[in-house]
Amino acid sequence: MKIKSQKDFFAGLMFTLVGAGFAWGATTYTVGSGARMGPGYFPLMLGIVLAVLGLVVVFGSLTVETVDGEPIGKIAWKPLVFIIAANLVFGVLLGGLPSIGLPAMGLIIGIYALVIIAALAGAEFSLKLALILGTILAVGSYLAFIVGLKLQFQVWPTFITG
Repeated sequence: MKIKSQKDFFAGLMFTLVGAGFAWGATTYTVGSGARMGPGYFPLMLGIVLAVLGLVVVFGSLTVETVDGEPIGKIAWKPLVFIIAANLVFGVLLGGLPSIGLPAMGLIIGIYALVIIAALAGAEFSLKLALILGTILAVGSYLAFIVGLKLQFQVWPTFITG
């Protein structure tokens, strides 16, 4: 059996493994039934759907002919590092790190840091555009989560709110 599209094959394999992992992890929760769903029902179904989708993509990569076999290129390390770092920094700023004495900076500061760091992952960086996007995302998140859903978490750093 010959792989006719390396990109599709490995993407499908990744989907299948991640989906199977989610489905397996969901079995540690009460699954319930379709009429009376438990906390593990949705992740189990989502994992199964993702795994099946991955198998369909893998099957397609083995049967659909491509011109050059669509080889996998080199890994884009810069975007990978910046996107992961942006999410980690957001989490740390949102909740703080009490183990090293870093207080929570809140939602707004976390969102601006997330957007600016993630913007560094692109080929071109514009601080002005990152700040505009950060402002839109911060206002939208505040309205959705704090005003709309009335979630209780820190919006501003403690030294600002007192």
